[in-house]
Amino acid sequence: MANHKSSIKRIRSNEAKRQRNRYQAKTVRTLIKEVRSKDKKADVVKDLPKVIASIDKLAKKNVFHKNKASNLKSKLMKKANKLAAGK
Repeated sequence: MANHKSSIKRIRSNEAKRQRNRYQAKTVRTLIKEVRSKDKKADVVKDLPKVIASIDKLAKKNVFHKNKASNLKSKLMKKANKLAAGK
């Protein structure tokens, strides 16, 4: 157990940050799954900017690594382009 007041506070704040990060990451993962499950171009194009903005925010806060964020966005864009091409 922590002996110093500052370390006790740090433990509390770290736990709060961890919970917040988990919630935000789970929310974005759910949005990604919803976009991936859609088969209509209009639905995907409508939701894509919101999802990409959310991914960028989490990458900026270091919840997602920047390369993971790029990979997620790339895969989503690939799906959107595939639907746009009509394949």
